[in-house]
Amino acid sequence: MTVESVRPAAPEVPELLEPPVAGGRIPLLGHGWKLVRDPLAFMAQLRDHGDVVRLRLGPKTVYAVTAPALTGALALNPDFIIAGPLWESLEGLLGKEGVATANGPLHRRQRRIIQPAFRLDAIPAYGPIMEEEAHALTERWRTGETIDCTSESFRVAVRIAARCLLRGDFMDERAERLCVALATVFRGMYRRMVVPAGPLYRLPLPANREFNRALADLHLLVDEIVAERRESGQKPDDLLTALLEATDDNGDPIGEQEIHDQVVAILTPGSETIASTIMWLLQVLTEHPEHADKVREEVESVTGGRPVAFDDVRKLTHTNNVVVEAMRLRPAVWILTRRAVADAELGGYRIPAGADIIYSPYAIQRDARSYAHNEEFDPDRWLPERSKDVPKFAMSPFSNGNRKCPSDHFSMAQLSLITAAVATRYRFERVSGSDDTTRVGITLRPNRLLLRPVLR
Repeated sequence: MTVESVRPAAPEVPELLEPPVAGGRIPLLGHGWKLVRDPLAFMAQLRDHGDVVRLRLGPKTVYAVTAPALTGALALNPDFIIAGPLWESLEGLLGKEGVATANGPLHRRQRRIIQPAFRLDAIPAYGPIMEEEAHALTERWRTGETIDCTSESFRVAVRIAARCLLRGDFMDERAERLCVALATVFRGMYRRMVVPAGPLYRLPLPANREFNRALADLHLLVDEIVAERRESGQKPDDLLTALLEATDDNGDPIGEQEIHDQVVAILTPGSETIASTIMWLLQVLTEHPEHADKVREEVESVTGGRPVAFDDVRKLTHTNNVVVEAMRLRPAVWILTRRAVADAELGGYRIPAGADIIYSPYAIQRDARSYAHNEEFDPDRWLPERSKDVPKFAMSPFSNGNRKCPSDHFSMAQLSLITAAVATRYRFERVSGSDDTTRVGITLRPNRLLLRPVLR
């Protein structure tokens, strides 16, 4: 008898499966046409075909992940990096040297630079600014007048970001520029992601010219912000000062392009996502007046009738749950992509090195397998005794792992404070011509939400 003959057999490794291909593709465009025509419905039905499904976007094969646990594995596994069609489409805006698109050591260094601004113990210092801007928003409105929720939401989002993180006295004109430019840019970038016809987007067509003008204005806006700070000679304790004084791994000042890209990453995607969420919250307060009334009652029970303050936010349980439930049903960031850097496995399926992976927080957060009455607006589902039944990774509005948004607590504080201030002072009526159907781009927002505030 030989040693080999008594050696235990190696455990059998199950053979990895090839994910099924989704139906409905057409020549040349593949599934891209469905992602243009009705992307939310298309992504929502993919789980019926499996936890991992193959798509064709133009000439590319893309893997769609549809199960909550697998999106968590995707976020936590270092074999999957920030890359793919979403990030390629965003590079014209975000660049390659900002924290949103960087990977590896560069990303870790950039997180170290910006993280102090978003520590839990740093956020209360922003409280007075958040309070001032939330109440200024409500004071600008007059009962019976029509408010354009798009411009108003961007105005308050940009001003809070600028005043808290960049210490800039940025006037409403800049917020309006950002609002108009981002609407055009994010719509164009979505088209470039799902229909990657590169040469077509370089033609001097009206839509391409409009896109290029909007993108140039966004970058000009950032250059103005950085130049103004340098010329002022001031060094307030804020994120922009940290960037201007940051050094690389060799101890040298970081480059101008990295500073530019970092400011873009702070100001533009953050403003877009926060503004979109504020719009959805205004729509929620209009559509569900019973919850608006409950927010008002909760605020008054905490404040005793004085204006709501930053320090009140942590006590506003129902208000916070209204914000979370709005983000569940209408996440601003509804689609994300990753890329496999090595051959990998997800849910028993083979993912080859270099493959692009796509998943939709919108679809996952509305899945009936994770949520009872999944299409209903129900803030009470986030009460402790009920939220424990939500599967892990079925609700990740700020992502997970090392890509988790560093400003999650900052964002929640301002969203809850704005919701409390608005609902306490006004109820809302729809205006003729308002369109709160969903505009789909890289982010989700109402098409054109027009409301009439009525003083309570």
